[in-house]
Amino acid sequence: MAQRVLAAAGPAQRRAIAKAITLLESTRADHRAQADEMLTALLPHSGKSFRLGISGVPGVGKSTFIEALGLFLIDQGHRVAVLTIDPSSTVSGGSILGDKTRMQRLSVHERAYIRPSPSGGTLGGVAEKTREAMLVCEAAGHDIVIVETVGVGQSETAVAGMTDMFVLMQLPNAGDDLQAIKKGVMELADLVVINKADLDPDAATRAQAQVTGALRLFGQMPHGPRDGQAWHPRVIQLSALLGQGVEGFWNEAREFKSLRTANGQFAARRQHQALDWMWERIDAGLKQAFRSDAAVRQLLPQLKAAVEAGRVPASTAARRLLAAARLPRHPGDDPGATQEHEFMEPGSGPG
Repeated sequence: MAQRVLAAAGPAQRRAIAKAITLLESTRADHRAQADEMLTALLPHSGKSFRLGISGVPGVGKSTFIEALGLFLIDQGHRVAVLTIDPSSTVSGGSILGDKTRMQRLSVHERAYIRPSPSGGTLGGVAEKTREAMLVCEAAGHDIVIVETVGVGQSETAVAGMTDMFVLMQLPNAGDDLQAIKKGVMELADLVVINKADLDPDAATRAQAQVTGALRLFGQMPHGPRDGQAWHPRVIQLSALLGQGVEGFWNEAREFKSLRTANGQFAARRQHQALDWMWERIDAGLKQAFRSDAAVRQLLPQLKAAVEAGRVPASTAARRLLAAARLPRHPGDDPGATQEHEFMEPGSGPG
């Protein structure tokens, strides 16, 4: 599988990328082992792309902007991969996966690859295997990887922890100063884009001023002259539908990458993200092991019924299930001890 992904660009490689990501998304134990082996083979060939995260509320024009940006980048000689995430239904579990149909011109271009994936209930606006999918696309030679989040509001934070540059898209009439300040993703944004500026230029200018003021309150923008050696979040206007401002956006992105590379923050961010990815996989693995534990599976139905009937508090049921789980431990470990060494999760050490 890895060799086919690393092959020359063309229809065969495109099929190999699709199959590789499908393998990553599989929950079968044998497929997980194959996926780990494939990722290990692809890892030396990855990491050379520029990773862009695009977030914003539904209707802000993310898909239109990504298509306009992707076509512009292809004209500049780049190969572009787009990973779009669609929300999964909490009722049926299904997803429409319609973002690819909105990018009709980009999706058929030989130098682009678009992969829609369901969120699967994963919080943070991305799918569980988005990080791994990025590595596959990078190994295949796509030097620009764009991740488009679910776009459900203020919880679009996970994409900021897996990309080099986090872009937040806003509408011209998104609200007043207070609305701009209270958005939880605002303080994570490296660049804020006011899209659809052509519909109401005055409103777009007001929105730009409001968001700029909000960023200053967060301490992310200087009140005086800019430091030429550091990047401070910026706010720009554009119209993705008309293709206006796309080149200006890319100039800002290139400057961001240049400054962050020069001061070492680009590499440091990647290293921190790799560790975050490790702990994310550990958390997911522990959850899967807990659900698969025989004692938990035996005890769960009666405790579930007791919680639903109001006989047992949910917190008590959770503690009983955790106590019943026979999760694998190192023979010499003390289950009640806290390991405070190099294997501690970043930020969890003693103050």
